[in-house]
Amino acid sequence: MTMMDHLSLLTLLDWCALALMLVAWFGIGWWIEHPGVRWPSVTTLIAQRRRDWMRVFVARDPRIFDSQLLASLRQGTAFFASTSLLAIGGVLALLGNTDPLRGFAAEVSSAQVPALVWQVKLGLVALLLTNAFLKFVWANRVFGYCAVVMGSVPNDPADPSAYPLAAQAGELNVRAALNFNRGLRAIYFALGAVAWLLGAVPLMIATVIVVWTVWSREFASIPRSILLRNKL
Repeated sequence: MTMMDHLSLLTLLDWCALALMLVAWFGIGWWIEHPGVRWPSVTTLIAQRRRDWMRVFVARDPRIFDSQLLASLRQGTAFFASTSLLAIGGVLALLGNTDPLRGFAAEVSSAQVPALVWQVKLGLVALLLTNAFLKFVWANRVFGYCAVVMGSVPNDPADPSAYPLAAQAGELNVRAALNFNRGLRAIYFALGAVAWLLGAVPLMIATVIVVWTVWSREFASIPRSILLRNKL
């Protein structure tokens, strides 16, 4: 059988499930980053607090507290980047040897599924994990840019360059966090994509669950209600 013959084993429902997941991935990301003014997401609310942090930072002396905060943020991105890399390695190992998946399929179904079909489904997981890894690495680097700009902010609040430089640091901080959040969403969807190994319907169900989880944490969570208290 040729590659096209193998891919033809993916049904129309499979392609619809794949399209649903990809649209949901991009759609929920856009909604979170561009919410309405009347219903902000946690991402947009905390972004403003990051900008506030950089303004307060100008007049704080000493600034050890701020450096520790930024270091903890960079450690978080490094942790998730290394975790994503390990997960990618695991998926690539399965791509090279699909025998464990064939054994699992034989226990739950009499149908013979070619290795290429398993590889296509695992390829979606690998794609999402790779996207997450790249986002985390970039977030770590942008947090580094933020640290450099913070280091250039004068200790004198009266210096005319102090607040403009602090504003630059704030925007870099926001941008780094944006990429970090994109990486987290990619991991959520990668976990959901594993359900495709069980079939198209499980992938659709997993997509709905992931979207609900991400949406609720951004728009209906307790941290969001806390951030909205006495909002300035």
